[in-house]
Amino acid sequence: MNKDNRYQVFKELHVPGDPVVLYNVWDSGGAKALTEVGAKAIATSSWAVAAAHGYSDGEKIPIELALMIIERIVQSTDLPVSMDFEGAYADSPQEVAKHVERVIETGAIGINFEDQIVDGFGLYSIRDQVGRIEAIRTATDNRKVAFFINARTDVFLKAGEGADHAMLMQDALERRDAYAKAGANGFFVPGLTNVELIREICANSPIPVNVMMTGELKSVSGAAQLGVSRVSFGPKPYMRAIDKLAWMPTLGHVLTPRRH
Repeated sequence: MNKDNRYQVFKELHVPGDPVVLYNVWDSGGAKALTEVGAKAIATSSWAVAAAHGYSDGEKIPIELALMIIERIVQSTDLPVSMDFEGAYADSPQEVAKHVERVIETGAIGINFEDQIVDGFGLYSIRDQVGRIEAIRTATDNRKVAFFINARTDVFLKAGEGADHAMLMQDALERRDAYAKAGANGFFVPGLTNVELIREICANSPIPVNVMMTGELKSVSGAAQLGVSRVSFGPKPYMRAIDKLAWMPTLGHVLTPRRH
């Protein structure tokens, strides 16, 4: 793939009813493996990247290390690569833009950018998050770089177990439309699994909708029928890989020294 058109390829993969499937990785080895089996794009999971290097999620992994990892992933594949950049390791729009410019320098063509206050309480107000998204878009426009901002809302994920997600829809829809107007290319709703509510989010959305495969979302084909344009697996691939690694010695499949 011509690296100059990776953004356009990535953007065109977001089709309502025929979503791009992102089996999130945490290192170059995973990116290469997915490339070899025919993946159309690569995306990371911040949770998995952090865990794979001994950190907790929530921007605990140092930004320098996170950027080094994404750069190595980009260098290992010709596919478009999107980085899960959490809250961009910053609060103010100016610092957010500065850090995203560093992501651009790695060669990644986009980010997940969330509206929860990392290491704080609750979510940024719509107005404040719009300002942060606008700062990113201004920075990319000034650089004349096409860059995919997947605006993630944590309205549902942070609501807690047992919350009535239907009561949160008005806030989510307002955020969807405001983030789109501010320059976001996609809208990510992790934690929302009610199929009818997902269908409502997708209906008349000005930008592609991204869901995470959890809860009532049992299959990619089922998610596609709701009108989503992007399907993510989040930290599940990492968890399964680690579970399998831990399981191997119990069956006696232990590594033995190679004889030369």
